[in-house]
Amino acid sequence: MTTSSAGSGSASGPPRRRFGWVVAPLVVFGLLAIAFAFSLSQGDPSKLPSALIGKPAPQTAFDPLEGLRTADQPVAGFASSDLGGGTVKVVNFWASWCVPCIDEHPLLIALKERTGVPIYGVNYKDQPTAARRFIGRYGNPYEKVGVDPTGRGAIEWGVYGMPETFVIDGAGRIAYKHVGPISEQSLLRDVIPAIEKARQRAP
Repeated sequence: MTTSSAGSGSASGPPRRRFGWVVAPLVVFGLLAIAFAFSLSQGDPSKLPSALIGKPAPQTAFDPLEGLRTADQPVAGFASSDLGGGTVKVVNFWASWCVPCIDEHPLLIALKERTGVPIYGVNYKDQPTAARRFIGRYGNPYEKVGVDPTGRGAIEWGVYGMPETFVIDGAGRIAYKHVGPISEQSLLRDVIPAIEKARQRAP
């Protein structure tokens, strides 16, 4: 009986360990899902967690939006290497088919006017003609506009959906992330203070 009991205990050890390795990722995923759901239930999606805060902007490159021009000059795309350089910048992911982007757009123009911060736009999974029409109708707050036709760049940046906005400090690190459209309240309460705080931080 003793031998049988010991053998049974030994055989049950490894499955328990394997079970732990399987369950741990599920628990982590569950906790993140709860945090996601809680943020949405609170009506403030901008509080969704981001692992990128304080880290360098992801290594990405966005080709220019075809045919977009300002003052008869083509508007350039950009790469992560264009961020930083001692100057705070804002990166905004948007799309012409995104209804909240329409509501947000005047506030991006106001943000540029109030702070003078360069705003770089990333046009997400869009048609060039529709994107150009959007900017032509609502105005162009962007210094540079790149395209993300496959959505791969948005994945690298941890984007949840359109629109999303990032404040990049002078060293090219992500200082602040705003999920969802910027409102007049969040512009004054969150975004502009994040820009000013990033400007005070040494590169």
